[in-house]
Amino acid sequence: MSNTLTIVAGFRAEPGQEQRLRDELNAMIAPSLAEEGCLGYQPYADPHRPDRMIIVEEWADEAALDFHFSLPHFQHVARVLEEILAEPFTLRRLTDVPA
Repeated sequence: MSNTLTIVAGFRAEPGQEQRLRDELNAMIAPSLAEEGCLGYQPYADPHRPDRMIIVEEWADEAALDFHFSLPHFQHVARVLEEILAEPFTLRRLTDVPA
């Protein structure tokens, strides 16, 4: 069984902060994908609710995700999100279903 971890993070921007949310989450793609344990990292926007976005991430294991949380680019976006989100972001941790 794989230790792969899939993360679905949900975000809702304050009014007027929608583009900043998109910019900040898009800026996370390259540095996150450069991390050794990152297998995938993709933001998605809701076309009917511009204040809402999600990121779907895939990590080799829990240790890779924990390392991600410690890095400067994550620390930066976490501080920005505190300023621009209408509510705390949600984080769902998903694992493979055994066959």
